[in-house]
Amino acid sequence: MHLHRAYLLLRPLLLIACLFPAIGSAEQSIQSHGLSLYGEPKYPVDFHHLDYVNPDAPKGGSVRFMATGTFDTLNPYTLKGLSPVNTPGFFLYGVSESNETLMAGTDSMTRSGDEPLTAYGLIAERIEYPADFSWISFHLRPEARFHDGSLILATDVGFSFNTLIAEGHPRYRALYRNVTSAEVIAERSIRFNLQGNNRRRLAISLGELPVFSERYWRERTFAATTLEPPLGSGPYRISAVDPGRSITFERVEDYWGSDLAINRGRNNFDRIRFDFYRDLTVAFEAFKAGQYDIHLEYISKNWATGYDFIDKHPGEVIKREIPDANPANAQGFVFNTRLPLFSDRRVREALTLMFDFEWVNQSLFYGAYRRSNSYFANSILASRELPPPEERALLEGLDSLDPRLFNQPFQLPVTRGDGNQRVQMRQALALLKEAGWSLRQGQLVHQRTGHPFRFEFLIRQQSLGRVLVPYQQSLKKIGIDMEIRLIDSAQYKNRMDSFDFEMTTIVLGQSLTPGNELRQYFHSANANIQGSQNYAGIDNPAVDSLVERILSAASLEELGVATRALDRVLLWQYYMVPNWYIASHRVAYWNRFGFPQSTPPYDLSLSTWWVTP
Repeated sequence: MHLHRAYLLLRPLLLIACLFPAIGSAEQSIQSHGLSLYGEPKYPVDFHHLDYVNPDAPKGGSVRFMATGTFDTLNPYTLKGLSPVNTPGFFLYGVSESNETLMAGTDSMTRSGDEPLTAYGLIAERIEYPADFSWISFHLRPEARFHDGSLILATDVGFSFNTLIAEGHPRYRALYRNVTSAEVIAERSIRFNLQGNNRRRLAISLGELPVFSERYWRERTFAATTLEPPLGSGPYRISAVDPGRSITFERVEDYWGSDLAINRGRNNFDRIRFDFYRDLTVAFEAFKAGQYDIHLEYISKNWATGYDFIDKHPGEVIKREIPDANPANAQGFVFNTRLPLFSDRRVREALTLMFDFEWVNQSLFYGAYRRSNSYFANSILASRELPPPEERALLEGLDSLDPRLFNQPFQLPVTRGDGNQRVQMRQALALLKEAGWSLRQGQLVHQRTGHPFRFEFLIRQQSLGRVLVPYQQSLKKIGIDMEIRLIDSAQYKNRMDSFDFEMTTIVLGQSLTPGNELRQYFHSANANIQGSQNYAGIDNPAVDSLVERILSAASLEELGVATRALDRVLLWQYYMVPNWYIASHRVAYWNRFGFPQSTPPYDLSLSTWWVTP
């Protein structure tokens, strides 16, 4: 559907409020500069800057960053195509092709580094809502403008919301499904009416709404891929694009939000270029040659042995490990449980047993990592030991749970790291036999059909092969053939969007206040929605119930209990082979940067760095 025609169908939802008085009066509503999921925001209405920035950081200079993969569109809001911000790790740099949002602090690009899930006004100067969050109004700043100088108005906000629902990525429909209407109530004011049990969290999610220009997009097809830099509104604009290879941003000198407290001390580089590398080994060689300035290290071997070149440049290259207090990402080898091969939990548990993390960690990772025994590792949200009474109260009323959950702490196998997996092999073959598989002449076959156990592991980064080959060899010992298939980023995205894979590796970002992202990852409502992040195809009423309990939690205590209960259920279902984590960022950079004295616990905050004179 053409964008303008779609908007004409949805526009009545925006205009209806012009005919009726506002819901509630000023006396019945709360007005604020920010919103926290639990309690009050850390910073008061008159704060000057974030504690962890240097408000007097100098502006200027050019930098080059490394990005991985490739891109074929500059619209990050649709299912079609792969945009720069949606490539792995891009968000860590704090600059993208995305438009400014109503509020800042909770989305990945503007994350608050020193408090969990709190948003402050960005395009919105203030918010207004009743105690029950049946609605929320955003009142826009009069100075907010797009890069062409046009004002950002409430009609642009409404247009953005309705366009994302009608033609954007399916995640927006899932995220905002409990928004009943968007109503323009004044030139710079818009109200969203809300329903459901988690309206406060939904209000925060609406603060993450990107706002783009109705006038710009009116005669363009929003759902199509584009390499024309769209009209933006943020501190940077796209100045050059080499499709799939590089993208360059220039700081907007007259950016309307440069003096906001939330922005002081940030966005200090005049020019930022991202070069895209399809192979991390090639990228690292480019860094050593000085072809880009900051290297985020993902390969432990490099970190342990690859920086001898520093000796040739004394004082010129710096290595730092920066602590990260966020819950570790849920990373693992995920099973596509939609397929008969992986629909049986016993099969998934058997394949999990055969991953020898200790050998991999010692032989390939130089002992750098810890095993992830939780979907929320490195946090108080990780389940431990047996469930305490408050968790049992949630779990005992749920169906289809593994009974071991109540009387046995979840523990992944621990080997000596010498390649000896005899114990795990016996356990795995016993589970596979229960599930209908038998070992015949060295090959695992189905007892009824005689079909061999064979599957494909899909990857897009060649460096992952060194981890998968030992796993492949371990599976071969119990008669399973695993083929490792490397494809390019565009193919990978298309296949993942349509769940056209058998097994692959995934990374799911987690937070101290998990919320709507859990619906994307684990809820049955997203199990078969193209483009969702429920890659495993989880369709489990117990998981659904606990996700909803998390979303409706009224306190941090309730949130913690429900999240740890969910963690137990997910672990005992063996939806993926958990990988590993490290509680720090490994960063190397050419010594030409200044940065604040401390890094906040919840964000790398490269946007607060500056080029030294």
